[in-house]
Amino acid sequence: MGNPESQQRSQQESQQEARLVLVSRVGCHLCDEGRGVVAAVAAATGTTWTEVDVDADAELLRRYSDKVPVVLLDGVERDFGRLDEHRLREALAGRRWWRRGR
Repeated sequence: MGNPESQQRSQQESQQEARLVLVSRVGCHLCDEGRGVVAAVAAATGTTWTEVDVDADAELLRRYSDKVPVVLLDGVERDFGRLDEHRLREALAGRRWWRRGR
């Protein structure tokens, strides 16, 4: 397999190229469900996405270990835990779903 530094660089390069990043972990059932949500929304909207392993990057582990799965949109956290297709579509459309009614 490669060395950890080259794997981390590869993850960082993937994150920079994709609009959506799914931060996940092996053996996480919510991550498996969230992967389906992200893949479906990305396919329907033509949005690029990638997945990174929270346990392979010290900074991601520090920030998101207890929250996975986490979706980053253009580098900003947009959803975590049980991912929601509607919320993700709203975020991609630039709507701030979390501020409705204010």
